[in-house]
Amino acid sequence: MAGATRFDDPLAVADEAAALRQPLFVAFDIDGVLAPIVAHAADAALLPGALDSLIELADVATVGVVSGRATGNLARFGFPESFKMAGSHGAERRGVPFEPLTPTEARRLTRLRALADRAAIDAGPGSWVEIKPTGVVLHVRETKPEVGAKALDDLAARAGSVPGASVKRGHAIVELTTRPATKATAVSAMRLELPPGAVVFLGDDITDEDVMVSLVEGDLGIRVGRGPTSAHRRLRNPREVLAFVRRLVAGLNANRP
Repeated sequence: MAGATRFDDPLAVADEAAALRQPLFVAFDIDGVLAPIVAHAADAALLPGALDSLIELADVATVGVVSGRATGNLARFGFPESFKMAGSHGAERRGVPFEPLTPTEARRLTRLRALADRAAIDAGPGSWVEIKPTGVVLHVRETKPEVGAKALDDLAARAGSVPGASVKRGHAIVELTTRPATKATAVSAMRLELPPGAVVFLGDDITDEDVMVSLVEGDLGIRVGRGPTSAHRRLRNPREVLAFVRRLVAGLNANRP
């Protein structure tokens, strides 16, 4: 059918990744990639077997987690210390001291939280505001779709007039931050800490596209799900991601000297 989204075979994509320049750095978003999307973020869980497969992958590659969730929230998934981890779209790094907000940033964050709280009222029942160290997120997945969509649009417009604020759109959310950060910056910083090798990144949302466009020749970007993307390949859902990881582990082990 014209316009239909084309998905790739996860096993073929894994074989492609296994053939890239070693050592690999394989980084993942969580929601929609390692964990199915759910109505409320607090209910999200990794697919059964996903954590064990990632730990196996860490024996043959460096594994990274790059999420919009705050690092404190990421702890619930049980990722081992050997994984590189960035939260709040790169504004936080596990194991790296958080730089306190400046007075200007703190005042800006207070203003952004007030805007988000007002928008949550406009969005109605089912909406909620998530508080992060450098920002706030309005979630409307459980609201009436048309009401929630309008609340997100109105919030993005209002926050756009706040000097120094950043506005990020995502699946049924708008995130407002007082300190600029991107997942691409986080992945680039992690890369510099590692021996030269290819980067493989898997993401499903608008903010993951910052990473996709930052990848260089010899890297591999993988979009999970539908939506416009600059990624090289596309998988359907977290189950295909898990199949990709398992095949990648097998391929990297087979290539060992």
